Amino acid sequence: MKLQVFSEIGRLKTVLLHRPGKELENLTPDLLEKLLFDDIPYLKVAQEEHDAFAQTLRDNGVEVLYIKDLVIEALDNHPEVRQHFINQFIEESNILSNTVKNGIYKYLIKMDNYELVSTMIEGIRTHDIEVDTSFSILDMLESEYPFYADPLPNLLFQRDPFATIGNGLAINNMMTDARTRETLFSEYIFAYHPRFENATIPCYKKRTTRWKSEGGDVLVLSPSTLAIGISKRTDPRAIESLARELFHKDASFTTILAFNIPKSRAFMHLDTVFTQVDHGTFTIHPGIMKELTIFEITKNGKKDIRVEKVVTTLEHILEKHLQRPIKLINIGGNDLITAGREQWNDGANTLAIAPGVVIVYSRNHVTNELLRKEGIKVLEIPSSELSRGRGGPRCMSMPLFREEIKE
Repeated sequence: MKLQVFSEIGRLKTVLLHRPGKELENLTPDLLEKLLFDDIPYLKVAQEEHDAFAQTLRDNGVEVLYIKDLVIEALDNHPEVRQHFINQFIEESNILSNTVKNGIYKYLIKMDNYELVSTMIEGIRTHDIEVDTSFSILDMLESEYPFYADPLPNLLFQRDPFATIGNGLAINNMMTDARTRETLFSEYIFAYHPRFENATIPCYKKRTTRWKSEGGDVLVLSPSTLAIGISKRTDPRAIESLARELFHKDASFTTILAFNIPKSRAFMHLDTVFTQVDHGTFTIHPGIMKELTIFEITKNGKKDIRVEKVVTTLEHILEKHLQRPIKLINIGGNDLITAGREQWNDGANTLAIAPGVVIVYSRNHVTNELLRKEGIKVLEIPSSELSRGRGGPRCMSMPLFREEIKE
């Protein structure tokens, strides 16, 4: 299968999701900050809501793939990489004790691939492993923490571990320790899954790249233009590195717009403050309505880039690069309290599945009604539990194939 994403609104044909599992039940109040959650979702309802999301996609002609299934199938397809996969996972779990590492390896190697991948996602509790800690202070200290390997609750947000860009991808080196292991799954899928292993897929960024970045900061505005957020989770040097790779490998992209956005939890990624819903129509948080600092990155020779700082409005920069009139729809209308509440609940984080057709959280009723008034078809999904993770329909999905835009 080839990858194809040259826009934010082309008809979505194939998408990657993760159905939440027991990793959510391994969240505790003491671990929320470390694992990047604000609350503990009720798993049963979160799964029901996620199933409704997946069914909405299927009902609209989208093929839904699940990352857990793909990792299992990749290991089934290439059993010779299994040991290395386990060792990589252990090495990236921040375990200091060799005794504990050996115990975890013996624990995991006995499992079939389904149980193995499930356990990696759900987390490895200390009482699951038999380790004699009587010979080492370090072993004793590590055994006092509830997990030898933390759960991966943020795997729910498939937008972030990698980004589909044109016919290629960028596998991210994620900002926080809580999420770094997620990209291991991405790497193995594209290297070893039968669906992808024989495809010629350019990789513009590897997970071992030094600079940190996350996929929620990447918006594919057109076949020539990317928007990327300089955010709490994406380093500007990662954007420059990606630009050099894209331009050097002769991808169709000629311009990257790097948006400097507030470094706060509410403005975590660029797609939490604006997303595209139709030709020239975007949702936007009022907090970025004023002038923004944007860096226009273009090619400079064969291997270098040119950066120009621009201070302008979002509307103006989008009109310039998309060559069309732009309509911006304020999240929550003109009421700052409503805007703050609905942006916190991912009102701006829409997923376009075709031009003028979006999936949204039902709870953001003010924004949803504004979208309808602008002629947008709004497909609402329940979100009482999913929204506790601070990510909306776009955050929870990674498009793998979109049809090209027809004006």
